[in-house]
Amino acid sequence: MRVLVTGAAGFIGSALVKALTTQPQTSGAWQDLSFVLTDRVDRLSGLPSSATWIRGEISDRALHDRLFAEPVDVVFHFAGIVSGAAEADYALGKRVNLDATIALLERCRAQAASGGPVARVIYASSIAVFGTPLPARIDDATPPEPTLSYGAHKRACELLIDDCTRRGFIDGRALRLSGVVVRPPLANGALSGFNSDLIREPLAGRDYVCPVSKDATIWIVSLGHAIANLIRLAQVDGAMLGPRRALTTPSLAVSISDIVAALAKADPAAPARIHFDPQPAIEAQFGCWPLDCAFEGGRRIGLTCDASIDAVIRTHRETA
Repeated sequence: MRVLVTGAAGFIGSALVKALTTQPQTSGAWQDLSFVLTDRVDRLSGLPSSATWIRGEISDRALHDRLFAEPVDVVFHFAGIVSGAAEADYALGKRVNLDATIALLERCRAQAASGGPVARVIYASSIAVFGTPLPARIDDATPPEPTLSYGAHKRACELLIDDCTRRGFIDGRALRLSGVVVRPPLANGALSGFNSDLIREPLAGRDYVCPVSKDATIWIVSLGHAIANLIRLAQVDGAMLGPRRALTTPSLAVSISDIVAALAKADPAAPARIHFDPQPAIEAQFGCWPLDCAFEGGRRIGLTCDASIDAVIRTHRETA
């Protein structure tokens, strides 16, 4: 089975490739994989011999020719321009997040139309599809109403994936990721990056200025659970998903105070390294996620999240 991964050098993309190549897969078809991996950087080290690395910009149509030179069975699409960067440069965000995704879907449609495999497309969406002001509760029935260009791009692609699936061009599914922690320090334009910084920096002995208040509330999921959920969503039978293929990954809903308290258990000196300088615009968009939330659609197909914020911090300390 030939698996294409875009954004393969990123935090999530590289972890997914590692999981698929090092962890035993229970689904028979997933035990014999070859990979086509693409990103803007040089080939990653430690890849299996079955992996072909193709460097390029995902918005370059010539790159797509190379990616689909042979039939593709599965597409994991992670390449994108994140929240702050897409807001700062509309043309760039649209070209990478929307136009490039449409082009990938067109390649999959053409492949199926020519008698090739109907590709299973797993799209990394985002809880950014829910805009501000956020409702008091979010569950599977909450309508997505994005208020950032990034969220609008993600929602548009979710709808296109539903439509292409309905028409039989692809077998699509989208996973709305919350804040995946703990990311390494990286200036990628993600306005919600404070959710990782708040955990990583104080535990590393460094002072940290948090751009949201102690009362701010966020949704997070550890990298391990995010990757397990992406793989589970990829492997589940499409009949279990129905016509609406976007699911929100189960996540921990916690306050910043909850995180600070958990940090104190891991390192009593950590809270003293945290200082607060709330930015109203950032808190309104990224620090007001409702603690009243449900992720039943994802849980119904076996998606999981961390047991507690203490477990998230413990895992980070064990793997950092």
